[in-house]
Amino acid sequence: MTELLTVPEAMAALKVSRWTLYNLIRSGELTSVLVGARCRRIPATALDAYITRLCEEAA
Repeated sequence: MTELLTVPEAMAALKVSRWTLYNLIRSGELTSVLVGARCRRIPATALDAYITRLCEEAA
């Protein structure tokens, strides 16, 4: 089972602001899921994939 991170946990992992994190979600660069009607969660695998893409683009 994939671990789901809260928005504050994902913000801390990436060291970005709430505004930046939600922009990444809105743009489709970072995948997220809704649990219920209002609980936004970011799969840990999505965070790993995003970081991997950043590293590949930088290389």
